[in-house]
Amino acid sequence: MKTASDPPLLDQYGTLQEIQVSWCNDHHCEVISGECELPLIDLSGLRSHNEDERKACVTAIARASSEWGFFQVVNHGISPELLVEMRIEQVKVFQTPFEKKASCNCLLNDSYRWGSPTATSLNHFSWSEAFHIPLTELSDLASYGEFSTLREVLQKFSTAMSKLARLIAGVLAENLGESNGVLEKICNESSCFLRMNHYPKCPISPEIFGLVPHTDSDFLTILYQDQVGGLQLLKDSKWVAVKPNQDALIINIGDLFQAWSNNEYKSVEHKVMSNERVERYSIAYFLCPSYDFLVGSCREPCVYRKFTFGEYRKQIQEDVKRTGHKVGLSRFLL
Repeated sequence: MKTASDPPLLDQYGTLQEIQVSWCNDHHCEVISGECELPLIDLSGLRSHNEDERKACVTAIARASSEWGFFQVVNHGISPELLVEMRIEQVKVFQTPFEKKASCNCLLNDSYRWGSPTATSLNHFSWSEAFHIPLTELSDLASYGEFSTLREVLQKFSTAMSKLARLIAGVLAENLGESNGVLEKICNESSCFLRMNHYPKCPISPEIFGLVPHTDSDFLTILYQDQVGGLQLLKDSKWVAVKPNQDALIINIGDLFQAWSNNEYKSVEHKVMSNERVERYSIAYFLCPSYDFLVGSCREPCVYRKFTFGEYRKQIQEDVKRTGHKVGLSRFLL
């Protein structure tokens, strides 16, 4: 049953359905090859005084980034209490009436998004809503209205996620022969962001995307999700469903790390499927460089031409506007 807080996703779906009667494409026609458990890495190894244990942890992170593009981490340093607190605040803000969430500058600096405004077919339609929040705007108290407690929790959460993202990115850079602290200089709050996601119950079909197939456009992403499930990734040319793990956070490699590593690390296509019976929540942290950062390969021969992060984002926006979907790194192949 639709509530006052749900966006009018069914209306947008109906409009697209009139445009396109049949929407079965390659992603939907492929059979899901079952549920998988992502590589599980205990990050306490990075803090070990035993050099062999630390090296084994670094090797595990690098291998998962190359073979899967996804992995999960435990003993990551973010307290369970903070994660629970974040989820409570997230649910509270999404339960706000839709009209209020959608009002310009009414809540969190107009960071609210829903559905797929650029979609021209059902292949590009997402049954979800989100708050896309740049870290530079977290301290703006006026934009929180009655959700003043959300501000404090978001700041604590973003600080913890940022620390974890830089730890893992440093390990991956070190494995490529770069300085462990190189990404500390490259990535700052000016372009990193959080995205709070909500996937309402979908009364139509579990075959509808909660989030369309895509790769992430950053260096890496950290995902905190609930236990509902729905996340799927492309592994060996087959879609596999990711089994939720309540004790772990999910890490996935973004396009920039794939380009920077000259394809050693993989930015893997993934999606979220809708659920007919239960709603789903997640929140993601995206580690991004400044917009003028020049992305080049750290190894030869180069697979991609050099490009700035700003140029990359602009190309993605143009592609989505023109075709309804992201093209990504293939635009920058040499």
